[in-house]
Amino acid sequence: MVAVFNKELLSWYLITLKLRETVQQNVANGLEEEPVDEEQPETVISEPDPEWVITIREKLQQSLEEDSSASWGKLCIYRIPKCLRDSDDNKTYVPQIVSLGPYHHDRKKTFRDMEHHKWRALRRILERTKQDVRQYFHAMKDLEKRARECYEGIISLGSDEFCEMMMLDGCFILELFRGAVEGFTNLGYSRFDPVFAMRGSMYSIQRDMIMMENQLPLFVLERLYALQEGDSNKGSMVAKLVLQFFDPLMPNDEPLVCNRFQAADVFDPLTEGGLHCLDVFRRSLLRSGPSEPVKVPKVWRRRRSRTVHAADKRRQQLVHCITELREAGIKIRKRRTDRFWDIRFENGFLRMPRLLIHDGTKSLFLNLIAFEQCHLDCSNDITSYVVFLDNLINSSDDVSYLHYRGIMEHWLGSDDEVADLFNKLCEEVVFDINESYLSTLSEQMNDYYNHRWNTWRATLKHNYFSNPWAILSLLAAVVLLLLTFAQTFYTVYAYYKPPN
Repeated sequence: MVAVFNKELLSWYLITLKLRETVQQNVANGLEEEPVDEEQPETVISEPDPEWVITIREKLQQSLEEDSSASWGKLCIYRIPKCLRDSDDNKTYVPQIVSLGPYHHDRKKTFRDMEHHKWRALRRILERTKQDVRQYFHAMKDLEKRARECYEGIISLGSDEFCEMMMLDGCFILELFRGAVEGFTNLGYSRFDPVFAMRGSMYSIQRDMIMMENQLPLFVLERLYALQEGDSNKGSMVAKLVLQFFDPLMPNDEPLVCNRFQAADVFDPLTEGGLHCLDVFRRSLLRSGPSEPVKVPKVWRRRRSRTVHAADKRRQQLVHCITELREAGIKIRKRRTDRFWDIRFENGFLRMPRLLIHDGTKSLFLNLIAFEQCHLDCSNDITSYVVFLDNLINSSDDVSYLHYRGIMEHWLGSDDEVADLFNKLCEEVVFDINESYLSTLSEQMNDYYNHRWNTWRATLKHNYFSNPWAILSLLAAVVLLLLTFAQTFYTVYAYYKPPN
């Protein structure tokens, strides 16, 4: 130990030691609290987010979930877009007698009577096949996820309710199909049955069943039909049943249609992936019957256009109306074929197949157009045909001339109603004119129309060769003109060279 004899020096020494201990202790404490200082911002209580921020985040999260769970590529049964829906006439798109599928399932009070007949059909099937209803229900359970993906939007029905609906509606549809082909009495129904009999109400049921919002996936009908027949390979028969059941709705009544189902090369939409009854019916319209070689409308594009353009409403005028075409010398004639869309133009002759217009034509064409507008993997052939007719028909005179030529037959009140029908069919409908199968034909017609000599020749024929009296008057005028010219010539000739 060091002895310190100076008291002042001892005091300073003790103070220095004390200060040293204090500094070392503070430094140690600072090192221990340093991590706490780094985490300090997390412990600070921030202000809560405003309510609008929370709402937006919830909606964005919901959109993310819907985007990740949606299978857009499997959609095939759509709701009618608001831009196409005619608010003045709900009968066009909305079923009036029978509801099929989930879109109008909540209108049970409206279709209460038909729901009773659906259960009758299911009971009759079970009695005839000696099968248990659990087989059909479990089959629908297996197809539930795939079936839900075919419909647009979220289907609010529970699992059991959805499967029951598909089973009930599917069996009802198949019973109608089989009854129309095999005969309802052969299926055990009375000939006085209010629904399962070939009577006037069947046409209204057919019109409801062809609507786009009133469809069931075709694979559901195939599975149910295979269960009824006890053979998984029998499902392919459903497409042929669809064509036979909806044959009365065909917009063409040529005799060739009668042989459609007796030919070996009958249309089979399963080879092309039929989606539902409306799709099968549309595909059958665009295919030929057995009388002529198969010719499917081919999509035509302008070669000079390499860029993809949006559809332009201003460019949907394809051709002039019938009256103007006739003034330009174009002759309209009937063409005998069961393919109502197969229009030809050669050497100034426009040849068109016969078209039958009835009270269900409007709903049929509008639902076909709506399906083509909604389904991306679908051509616009029906839309192109209807737009072409809309261009041809501007007034009742155009309809009257088509009727005179046997091209258009209608069961409506007057020609004015037919003209108004086609002028309204294409309202709010937009399609790319370059993808119309009638684009080449339209260009040929417009080139012929714009040639002045054709117009002059047509005017001459119309004014001077329209009837025998006009022809005689023209011949008399020509003879008189020649005689006058001869008299003038000889008078002048005699003046310059008088006779000797």
